[in-house]
Formats: sequence, structure tokens, C-alpha cells
Amino acid sequence: MRVALFLTCVNDTLYPDTGRAVVKLLTRLGVEVDFPMAQTCCGQAHYNTGYRHQAEPLARHFSDVFGEGGEGGYDAIVTPSGSCGAMVRELYPRMGERARAEGRGESLATALAPVVPKTYELTEFLVDVLGVTDVGAYYPHTVTYHPTCHGLRSLGLGERPARLLRSVKGLELRELPGAEECCGFGGTFAMKNSDVSAAMGTDKVRNAESTGADVLCAADNSCLMHIGGTMTRLRSGVRPVHIAEILASTEEEPLA
Repeated sequence: MRVALFLTCVNDTLYPDTGRAVVKLLTRLGVEVDFPMAQTCCGQAHYNTGYRHQAEPLARHFSDVFGEGGEGGYDAIVTPSGSCGAMVRELYPRMGERARAEGRGESLATALAPVVPKTYELTEFLVDVLGVTDVGAYYPHTVTYHPTCHGLRSLGLGERPARLLRSVKGLELRELPGAEECCGFGGTFAMKNSDVSAAMGTDKVRNAESTGADVLCAADNSCLMHIGGTMTRLRSGVRPVHIAEILASTEEEPLA
């Protein structure tokens, strides 16, 4: 199987180790991973802030890069980001339909149609496409899992991340109180409503601390960035780790 890694701009800029972990993990599972160098922002920040027309060229570029017209021939497009995965799967079709409704033709919807259904968040790709939950990982830590909003509500990841974590040797998974509550990041929400965002982040960190876990993990580094910043300010003993880095970790080559 040949897949394209859609790393996302947050990971590319701030968390490259997550991308390396995805490559290591998928390669270990026998997947051929390609990284299309022309990839850019998916347009989520523009779209969510109200600049929807400005997001359309980025969506079209995504299709050009990852679709048949680009390096192409991919069986799947895999991303370690629930929010960017949701942008492609949930909001790209809306963009295409809106362009059609506004009389701007079928071209955007047609361009996006091939890439939308084969874009997967990492954990759903592992469970639904590869059909695995035990990925051969070893991670001797106590861990609590935060289901990020886009993964939980837009992609419906459900128990997939937890099933993968429970199969990791040495890992003790502890339930997070208030797990389904937003961490307070929400992209530009954290900037426009900083006081509310900070209070929500504090609640999330305190709940994580109450579990006694060493690590809080999630499937989206944007949320982990917000939670991790809150942990630093509160001098918390818990640390944020992306689930990809846990699943890629082995006894021979621990990553985190």
C-alpha cells in the first residue's frame, strides 16, 4: 500500500517529530509512505475565520498535490491531525457545494471529489484500513487520552485511539474526567476569547492531573500545544505527547 503523508503546517513548523513518528510507524507496518513536497496549508484557518473564498485555492492545491494530477496514485492520504482531517473530509465538500450554488461552476467540487474519501486521520487509518490495533509499540508510562473536538465530533473517531493505546505494551491507560469537554484551543477562539480559553485549558489540565498519569496524549498537536502551554504555566507534572509518538515507540527505539 502506498500512502501520502499530509503532515499539516502546525506539525511541519512546530512538531516535526510527530511526522517522523508517523513515517516510522507506518513503515514498520509495511506501508510505503511518500511526502509530497508541494503540500501547504489546507485552508482551515482561513475557512474557520470567515475567509471562505480565500480558502478555495488552498483546497484546490490540496487536490492538485494529493490527487491523480499530482504525484498521485496514492491508496490513501494520512494525517496526524483530526482538525485538518476534518477540514478535508467535512468542509471541502461544503466548499464545493457552495461554489456550485453560487454559480461558480462544478470545477471545485469535481477537483475535490477524488481526495476527500481517501483522506484519513492516523488512528482511523490504522484501525479501519490496515485493520490493526496492536502496532508493536512499547511505552512504559501511565497515559490519559484527550479526544479532541474535531476527532470526536467531526470524524467520529470514537474508541479507535483508546483501542490502539490499550494494545501498547507497558502502557497503563487511565480515564480522563470530562474527556469530551473542549480544551479551549479552537484555533482563533483561543486568541479572540483568551480568558475563556485559558479557563478551559486549566480545567483540562487539572482533570489530567487527577488521573495520576505521566502523559496526556491526543491525536492533534494544535490542542496539545494549548494544553502543553497551560501545563507549563501551571507547573504540571503531566506532559503532552502526540499519540503517533506513543504508537511509534518501541522497546528498542523509544521516541518519547
